[in-house]
Amino acid sequence: MASTTASAAEAPQREAAPRAKGTLYRGDLGMWSWVAHRITGVLTFFFLFVHVLDTALVRVSPEAYDTVIETYKHPFMILFELGLLAAVLFHAFNGIRVMLVDFWANGPKYQKPMLWTVLALWVVLMIPAAISMLTRAITEMFGGA
Repeated sequence: MASTTASAAEAPQREAAPRAKGTLYRGDLGMWSWVAHRITGVLTFFFLFVHVLDTALVRVSPEAYDTVIETYKHPFMILFELGLLAAVLFHAFNGIRVMLVDFWANGPKYQKPMLWTVLALWVVLMIPAAISMLTRAITEMFGGA
């Protein structure tokens, strides 16, 4: 009785893809965008959670609310604002890319160019924002004109 499938001994041996040293994941840039999308989503969620809590303080204790707001006015907090902006921008652009990959017939075919577009847009928008925000932080910390 003849079989139409080759046995394991007769099957051609596939070479395993080389694994990058020091990484747990085997994926390429698309996998890292997936990881970054999850991380930025969680960071944005925690920001919104803290924002709701500190806004709710105004009803519980206006003095505590004022103290929290004064803390947020420190120039060091601008770094956190910059991180929030970076997370929200990447998450939004990458979310649009994910929707296009999922719902557009040619999405999977163009997912890598779309990812490079997301990264390019993110960099183009983050550079002037970072310059502006960091300039403001440095001016507030060290004085200036």
